[in-house]
Amino acid sequence: MNKALAIVAATLLAVNVSAQAPQQPQQPQYRVHVTSELVLVNVVVRDKKGNLVRDLKKDDFTLLEDGKRQSISSFDFENVDELNTAGAAEATVSGTAPDGALLRPAERTAALNARDRRLMLLFFDFSGMDPEQIDRSVDAAKKFVQTRMQAADLIALVSLATNMRVDLDFTDDKTKVLSALTSYTSGQGQGFDNGNTGSAEGAAETGGAFTADDTDYNTFNADRKLLALQSIMQTLGKISQKKAIIYFSNGVSQNGVDNQSALRAATASAVKANVSIYPVDIRGLQAFPPGGEAQNASLHGQSAYNGAAVLNDLSGNAASQETLSTLASDTGGKAFFDSNDFGAVFSQVQKDSSAYYVLGFTSTNALKDGRFRHLKVQLNRQDLKLDYRSGYYAGRDFEHLNRADREQQIQDELASELSQTDVAVYAGAAYFRQDDSHYYLSGSQIPFVQAKDKDNATIDVIGEVRADGKFAVGHLRDTVKLALDSAQQVRRKNVQYNTGFLLAPGSYHLKFVVRENQSGRMGSFETDVQIPDLRKTPLRMSSVVLSSQRVPAGAKKTSGPHPLVQDQTELVPNITHVFTQDQHLYLQYEVYDAARGKNPAPSSNANAAANGANAPSNEAAKAPAPKAPRDSVRVLTSIEFLQGGVKVYESKAVVANEVTAPDRKAVIFQIDLPLQALKPGFYVCQVNVVDDVAGNFAFPRSPILVKEPAPQSAAKSPAGR
Repeated sequence: MNKALAIVAATLLAVNVSAQAPQQPQQPQYRVHVTSELVLVNVVVRDKKGNLVRDLKKDDFTLLEDGKRQSISSFDFENVDELNTAGAAEATVSGTAPDGALLRPAERTAALNARDRRLMLLFFDFSGMDPEQIDRSVDAAKKFVQTRMQAADLIALVSLATNMRVDLDFTDDKTKVLSALTSYTSGQGQGFDNGNTGSAEGAAETGGAFTADDTDYNTFNADRKLLALQSIMQTLGKISQKKAIIYFSNGVSQNGVDNQSALRAATASAVKANVSIYPVDIRGLQAFPPGGEAQNASLHGQSAYNGAAVLNDLSGNAASQETLSTLASDTGGKAFFDSNDFGAVFSQVQKDSSAYYVLGFTSTNALKDGRFRHLKVQLNRQDLKLDYRSGYYAGRDFEHLNRADREQQIQDELASELSQTDVAVYAGAAYFRQDDSHYYLSGSQIPFVQAKDKDNATIDVIGEVRADGKFAVGHLRDTVKLALDSAQQVRRKNVQYNTGFLLAPGSYHLKFVVRENQSGRMGSFETDVQIPDLRKTPLRMSSVVLSSQRVPAGAKKTSGPHPLVQDQTELVPNITHVFTQDQHLYLQYEVYDAARGKNPAPSSNANAAANGANAPSNEAAKAPAPKAPRDSVRVLTSIEFLQGGVKVYESKAVVANEVTAPDRKAVIFQIDLPLQALKPGFYVCQVNVVDDVAGNFAFPRSPILVKEPAPQSAAKSPAGR
């Protein structure tokens, strides 16, 4: 397959700069940040006989957080049992009307009325389940629907195998629920069982030469399950009523602290969405014979004879249940272990959500430190028993995020469909060919704060390239330390970042995310890039790169030579195409596979641009003309500035008779034009390129903005990296 090496330059600009950039792309969608500080607490109240109490008022409750009294700002009572005697369900959730579409917002046809309804989501984690366990979990759900499902119950089905699917949205139609459950087969499990940890002792004998260490895979597998739960919570957060997730699983085994971040995120999302998790260990009541189960091979080593095998099985089983127990206790649910009666979980959910009070409050503790905050609910009556969750994890701002959470945050932003704009971002790209089918693409900048923070000033950059907007073909992840001069007294600074990808000619979608690690602000930019197959064009030419700055070349992470580095000097692309009158306009572009033929004697300015010189001067005109080779190329180029369709400036023509980069068959042009003669305003910069031997030509155009010079006290132009 033909490949192309692309240097992609993402430019992240301060708002006041990017607003002046010409032809700023219109963002089709916008993200509105809404921070909800309201904490909801579900309280079930029973008397001494276990009967539900339904006549309490807001003033009867007192709510404490870490011992401090909180003001109850919202109060509601959900009486699900009333629906049993209130007649038929409303048309929006029963009869011939569509289902609620809570989990499929794109298919929403009517709003779901969840008032006084019991919302139950059955989540089947088929990954790693045995066929017998799959049948057991599905049969338990079918039995509940057929015998104990009530009129107030709305049920949804979600499954996780190779991917997560919403198999049925919320509905009270028993026929639809049973039909969806019947579609599950014992082959749903996809073999995501935990692997070995590198030790053969106590493992089933396979006859292999060694035992693989699958610790990293096990960590990924646990994260996958927890992130699936978190995704469900975020979807269910659209309604305020209590939701219950019945989680059919064969256990989730954590590996040290590696899965703590995903577990914390899952429980925090559940509390925020007012969701309680009821895990069911579908393995049921298990026996652990010393020699292992009958369907497995005999155990390796001495574990079967000294009791270590049984101890390991018990420890592993307890560890896999510990995560499920944490999910239940931290969200106000209940875990069901070591029992073959799987119907008890449905009875518990119906009991907990028959009638309950919803208390809402805004915490007086404004710190977002991620710590667990203990809740206590009291009543002015001592004869009643309360049931509520013990607390919740506070939200965390960027300062309190650990390394894993920060990495997950930027990864989530990369995958998000709506871009953040706290940091204004602009990206540009340019391609350069390396050989017949290898190219180079080019950009980046970010606003910065105070020079006093130079010692710990870093930015995180992450990017992705997708072919046709679907398949990822390139990925970037880097952390850049900003080196600021302590004498600078600037409020903002633009820092440019260049990188590269190996790509084939075609259509690509680029997305870059940048995070400033002082405050955690992020910005994103997306753009489409087309890398042409130059073999199909008459004049094979690269992109035209415009710049106002040249810097000493530094070490590059891209493979192969960097096209913007010539003679140890790097050209820093000006992505916005905004210049001032006191700057020089540097242009660089390349022509490939120029035709060879007999040429007349070259003009005095031949090869000037091809060797990196400025536009021709009087001294160059007086120099003796070099003798052209017998069979040489002849490529002519000049620069024009147009304003309002009228030519206001044209440089002298430059002729190249040599191939500057023989390994890439490229004639490299570097043009230097001072801009002091141009008046402030918008211009169209046209590059004229003619292959005189072949008779081919190209006239690429780029809009530019020329401004008046900044005052002497203003900050200097940004440095490039």
